[in-house]
Amino acid sequence: MWRTLRLLLTRPGELTRRYLAGQRKHYVLPLRLYLTISVVVLLLIRLTLATGPDGAVKIDVNLDAQRGSNAFSLDIGGGRAGVQDGHFFCTGLPGWVCHRLQRRLDVDPKGLQREMQQWSQRVLGQIGGAMFVMLPAFALWLKLVYIDRRLRYTEHLVFALHLHTFWFLALALALPGLSALKGMAMLAVPIYGWLALRRVYGGRWWARLLRASVISLLYLMTLALVTVGLALWALLT
Repeated sequence: MWRTLRLLLTRPGELTRRYLAGQRKHYVLPLRLYLTISVVVLLLIRLTLATGPDGAVKIDVNLDAQRGSNAFSLDIGGGRAGVQDGHFFCTGLPGWVCHRLQRRLDVDPKGLQREMQQWSQRVLGQIGGAMFVMLPAFALWLKLVYIDRRLRYTEHLVFALHLHTFWFLALALALPGLSALKGMAMLAVPIYGWLALRRVYGGRWWARLLRASVISLLYLMTLALVTVGLALWALLT
């Protein structure tokens, strides 16, 4: 594991290049590496968000306008829903979502409020599963953008697994308590991705910049859709 991590961190893209070249004996398999790192980092995130400095459990939710038990609200992807002054409101969300929330409020208002208060924890608990949507999508965008490389989809997926593993490691540096490293981690993400693309896919710098921009745009669009979908799922189920 340590040999694999050392190569992953110090030479962007080299682990993927060696794996695709058949040099796999001394390195952890891409999927196993990703699962190990992502599970550890997500566990750290949950522990960090669930406990305050004194160790007491707290709720980290985007709730506001709380005036006793009869007022609460929640922001979801630009939309908002909740209860204010005893009246249900829902703006910026699809009509069917508002209708379902209102029905649940009519049936069990306290239950809905309780679920809204637990919303962030439910979303966080599903991030790992959501990444199994993001990873294949990212590999697909790589396949489409680098179609001239004649690489198989699974080979692009290996690159995606290694890159996302690094992103999770960078995310760990941005956790509360390591705020001094947050700026470094945010800067490392694009630089690492750029160097990894150069080592694995090659190409002129301007062409690589154009391809990276297209991939980033497609990935961000996919991320936005998955995030909103996950947020709605956590609230409505």
